[in-house]
Amino acid sequence: MPGSDATSCGILRVVAGAEQTEIGTGVQGMSDVRTGVYVCHCGSNIAEKVDCARVREFASELKNVVVARDYQYMCSEPGQELIRQDVEKNGINRVVVASCSPRMHEPTFRKTLETAGLNGYLLEMANIREHCSWVTTDREAATEKAAALVAGAVARVAFHEPLEERFADLKQRLLVVGGGIAGIEAALKVAAGGYQVTLVEKEPSIGGNMARLDKTFPTLDCSACILTPKMVAVAQSENVTLYTYAEVEKVEGYVGNFQVTIRQKARSVDTSKCTGCGVCYGKCPTRVPSEFDAGLGTRKAIYVPFPQAVPNKPVIDREHCLQFTKGKCGVCARFCPTGAIDYEQGDQLITEEFGAIIIATGYETWDPAAAPQWGYGRYDNVLTAMQLERLVNAAGPTKGKIQLQDGSTPEAVAILHCIGSRDENYHRYCSRFCCMSSLKLAHLAREKTGAEVYNFYIDLRAFGKGYEEFYNRVQEEGVHFIRGKGAEVIRKDGRLAVRAEDTLLGRYREVPVDMVVLNTAAVPRRDSEKVGQVFGIQPSPDGFFLEAHVKLEPLKTATDGIYIAGCCQGPKDIPDSVAQGAGAASEVLSLFAAGKVKISPVVATVDSQLCSGCRVCLPLCPYSAISYDEVNRTAYVNEATCKGCGTCVASCPSGALSVRHFTDEEIIAQIKEVLAV
Repeated sequence: MPGSDATSCGILRVVAGAEQTEIGTGVQGMSDVRTGVYVCHCGSNIAEKVDCARVREFASELKNVVVARDYQYMCSEPGQELIRQDVEKNGINRVVVASCSPRMHEPTFRKTLETAGLNGYLLEMANIREHCSWVTTDREAATEKAAALVAGAVARVAFHEPLEERFADLKQRLLVVGGGIAGIEAALKVAAGGYQVTLVEKEPSIGGNMARLDKTFPTLDCSACILTPKMVAVAQSENVTLYTYAEVEKVEGYVGNFQVTIRQKARSVDTSKCTGCGVCYGKCPTRVPSEFDAGLGTRKAIYVPFPQAVPNKPVIDREHCLQFTKGKCGVCARFCPTGAIDYEQGDQLITEEFGAIIIATGYETWDPAAAPQWGYGRYDNVLTAMQLERLVNAAGPTKGKIQLQDGSTPEAVAILHCIGSRDENYHRYCSRFCCMSSLKLAHLAREKTGAEVYNFYIDLRAFGKGYEEFYNRVQEEGVHFIRGKGAEVIRKDGRLAVRAEDTLLGRYREVPVDMVVLNTAAVPRRDSEKVGQVFGIQPSPDGFFLEAHVKLEPLKTATDGIYIAGCCQGPKDIPDSVAQGAGAASEVLSLFAAGKVKISPVVATVDSQLCSGCRVCLPLCPYSAISYDEVNRTAYVNEATCKGCGTCVASCPSGALSVRHFTDEEIIAQIKEVLAV
């Protein structure tokens, strides 16, 4: 209460009344401020720890507050109607809502103000849920802090000024980066909507990790049979431009208007002349390990990654081609019937404009050689799950036969779950699809060899549709399940042996087998950090790309107009990857259908009279929104790109930068009031 040491609700205030008056009259016209304060119970989320009635009583005594209310759910329609009625009946022109995070409902309440005839930016939210009730068990402390946050919000909102959102035209073209199943789905959905799509894939063919699989759980559909039609649809779509063996090198601009530079790497093959006949790689004398076959098979120096590749045009691996390494060979050029081989071909830089970007760069599997206890790289017949996938595949290096290195058929196979995942020493997260892929591989190994198959697991997570039924099916087929993580793989009596603690039996087990399969963690691609820097998107602590909100905005990023889909956002199975690809496409279709993009007014501004042209702010801006005017020798801000993060403001030595809606007056007023309670 102004001029008093305490309020009627018992919350101590030590600030003098004169100082409060100074805060409240620091701007011309501040005497006209009429503030309404609304304290939300959020069911019991807030009310369980915060005495909402006390906070409301406290707020009613604050300067400029003409009405204060508490209500069960302020975000509900009746709660919003309270604000509208007070705008009309009590003439309030500033609103403070004390509730949950503004990330959740700030747009909700801005819209409420607009429907009541007020500018939506005359709103301030005090987060008394995440910052008060959810962080303590002390009801008194939570109530005190909630009161302090409300006081700060009331002081700050008095300095708010009306801001107007602007709109800009957009290019109705989409860039999809990554040609796995998520990227393919996104591209096809947007193309079906009638918009132009460019799909960029760094490998010679689209298809991603799914193209390397034999069967898919839980239905055991042939992976190639369900993926290839979609790959072909991409190649045949009139609305899709496909760049394979290519990478995005540079991204500039902002939502609706991105300028993207794509590097089309030299294939050393003129694809316009190539017919895909295969004569070139049939004659090539050089063999190297095949990445597609996880190192188990070989490929030629000129190659197509797999038979169903799209495009089905070869590429020359210049690191291993004798023509490039030794300057002699030329066999492929001599035998090519169409003269498509072009050793002089160079990289091309292609610059195009896009309105939106979807990142779907996928994942890699962890290399277990980093953990010698599991024997990978030390003992023969210790494989990764992806290597077993290639063995069981009819197009794989053994034509679908599971065999040991000596060519014999294994009589006992161990499949170890969670290698490198759910592990404090490597990756703490669960890779989600590993349990089911282990069950699938157990079924295939049993079916193809009749071997005894042992699954060493921590917990079986059969979470999807039809997954539990598949788990039951594999048990009925005679696969053995040992609840205990495979701790070590050793060589004993001429065979491999897996050591583990069986937590169900409560005893140590050592199981002799002929083959060990390590189902390793799904990890971010090794170039994900570089990709993040190019596109201006951030990683989460696990290294996968960070979404705008883990629950409500899993496809958006902090950069407007750039979306993520599939395993680049986190490990997921094929159905979820397809769903995210389609979901990201729907975000883009909504954006394109609007025809314009909304630009937030909460952006940095430069006072050219104060700017010294030192350029300190330029490299610090995470969105590359600041440029330098060589003529006037001052910095200037691209408001369409700026996100109002304030990094530049904090760095400016001359105080020339500020952020609208986060001015010094607003922040200082807020800090003083918070500290005064």
